[in-house]
Amino acid sequence: MGKKITDRVAGFFSGMSATLKSVVKLAVSSRPVSFGFRRDNEMPLVILANGPSLREAIDSDARRLADVPSLAVNFAANSPEFAVLRPDYYVLADPHFFDHPEDPNVARLLTNLTSADWHMTLFVPVGVKLPKSLRGKSTLTVERFNFLAMEGFRWFENLMFDSRRGMPRPRNVLIPSIMIGMWLGYKTIYLLGADHSWLKTLSVDDDNKVVSVQPHFYKEDEQEVKRIRKDYLHYPLHSILESFTVAFRSYHTIRRYADERGVRIVNSTPGSFIDAFERGDYREIFR
Repeated sequence: MGKKITDRVAGFFSGMSATLKSVVKLAVSSRPVSFGFRRDNEMPLVILANGPSLREAIDSDARRLADVPSLAVNFAANSPEFAVLRPDYYVLADPHFFDHPEDPNVARLLTNLTSADWHMTLFVPVGVKLPKSLRGKSTLTVERFNFLAMEGFRWFENLMFDSRRGMPRPRNVLIPSIMIGMWLGYKTIYLLGADHSWLKTLSVDDDNKVVSVQPHFYKEDEQEVKRIRKDYLHYPLHSILESFTVAFRSYHTIRRYADERGVRIVNSTPGSFIDAFERGDYREIFR
């Protein structure tokens, strides 16, 4: 009995500390956003993450996937399949996309986004400087979102998530993508290409440098591979593993929130390491 009381007290103070930290971030960095309309959409949303398993889905069903609402991320627009899939939504979260216009891959991405001949909504974090090329394009609507972790008591987290002032700790772009899908009112969300099987490719060389290969469904650009490899050299293994932990924990927070809001999230990625969401076949959409 004493241990239970101790655990409850510790949990209370832990929740209080996390809530207070989030309140500070809320006051300093979070901003109201305008896109948060709710709609009762019977169609599901398909989130196209860039993991290698997406290749099979594209090869099998690219044309049919183009007929359902979809969301793409990061460098997907640099792939030939972008013009076939024609995503309705696009999410960029990494500061690299906004801080390094000199990167030829970023420049090509921006060109491809503005060259799309269908209407698309691009979501970018609050506070980033929007490249001039993305402004004033009639087929591209730009919306802001709070790329900000909100943690603490459950009632506080729900309040922050409902008001779109923050989200579970956004370790990667898939986390805000799922939250945006829920904020847009989709009641069913399918995840494709969400392999997250980084542990399979993680190693440490004889110079104590961490090596992590992160393949995508498209052919890797050698310059981008070198950039990512260089970034990982700055982090020890424990730091990278802690980062992975944050991501997988966030998915469980999303699952809890989605269940409470009546949203079904289906992981249709074969061999995915994400253990938070139910598994299912995305092809049920077409039936």
